[in-house]
Amino acid sequence: MSKANPANPPSSGTTWRFIANVLVKALLLFAALNLLFAAWYPMAGLGRISGYNLLFPGRLRFPFGEVPAQAYNLSLYNVDAMFSSLALNAQPKVADEYRVLVIGDSSVWGTLLRPGETIPGVLDAARLQLCGKTARFYNLGYPTLSVTKDLMVLEEAVRYQPDHILWLVTLEGMARDTQISSSPVLANNAARARDLIRRHNLALDPVDKTLSEPDFWGRTLIGQRRALADLIRLQLYGALWGATGIDQVYPARYTPAQRDFEAGNTAFHGQNGPSLAPDTLALEVIAAGMRVAGSVPVTLVNEPILISAGRNSDVRYNFFYPRWAYDQYRQQLAQAAQANGWTYLDLWDAAPESAFTNSAIHLTPAATADLALRIGAEVGCGK
Repeated sequence: MSKANPANPPSSGTTWRFIANVLVKALLLFAALNLLFAAWYPMAGLGRISGYNLLFPGRLRFPFGEVPAQAYNLSLYNVDAMFSSLALNAQPKVADEYRVLVIGDSSVWGTLLRPGETIPGVLDAARLQLCGKTARFYNLGYPTLSVTKDLMVLEEAVRYQPDHILWLVTLEGMARDTQISSSPVLANNAARARDLIRRHNLALDPVDKTLSEPDFWGRTLIGQRRALADLIRLQLYGALWGATGIDQVYPARYTPAQRDFEAGNTAFHGQNGPSLAPDTLALEVIAAGMRVAGSVPVTLVNEPILISAGRNSDVRYNFFYPRWAYDQYRQQLAQAAQANGWTYLDLWDAAPESAFTNSAIHLTPAATADLALRIGAEVGCGK
């Protein structure tokens, strides 16, 4: 057996050349992996890899959170990961299930509400019988005001074989000029947004400056490090969600929705009335959603708003809406529904002023339950 000759140890030059060689190869390999990742760009596929419904329960609403460490939740922009985290994704639809998907904004998602206190949560617990089947309601609301965001969600949601779709809307979510900018989850899915605009001939700008699409270097491992970290954190928070059932922060106190307003403040998106400009409302997005739903019945609901009795409430209903603009919106939406044969439910004044919490569209648990049952009464077999 040969032995190393202590008289001839490796020279320091040889050692450094070896280290340099290893480092160069490692850097080349890392660069190659980055280029391969950017060319392949597997973020959608990675989003579908999930421990939800396997290692821990599926979520009852989309991931969304501004204080992740306390809410065991976070906001991310990977639509595939968002859907993969849901209980809806747990198993195929069973034969005796009448499946109802509920889409909309934060009033559907349930700001300040626990999952079972939301509109879908209340209706799901009611176990309504429809078409000889047990109705199951799934929460697909997301806390931004944009019906184009809803359309993006709906296009993915129809894969889950719904029997009925409830779509809650409000004026702010219909405003054309903020369809993209008001919804980061839409703005950060530029390819999906542009595809929606093109296929449905939406009167929106496909080169809107708020659309964020990574360039080649942004698609590398380095460029996607935050998005990859979010995918990992979503799984880690899933275990905490499963153990606690907590998915948002429930503060002991919150700032109530504004009820007093400045005199003469009649502005709505740069307009001062008395009529909305003809292209203000993105009604063609609603029409596109109806086409996406196909033969599945859709009930379009104009959700309740806070009707203030405070100072200068003769000019504004609430922080969002001057009276002239909201009244015009209701008229135009009702006319569009009638002209197109949409099933439409106008519940704008269905909740008293005292029922609203931190926003002109967020309700208390009790008021949400009342609203849910009122909506549920309109979901009939074949309606």
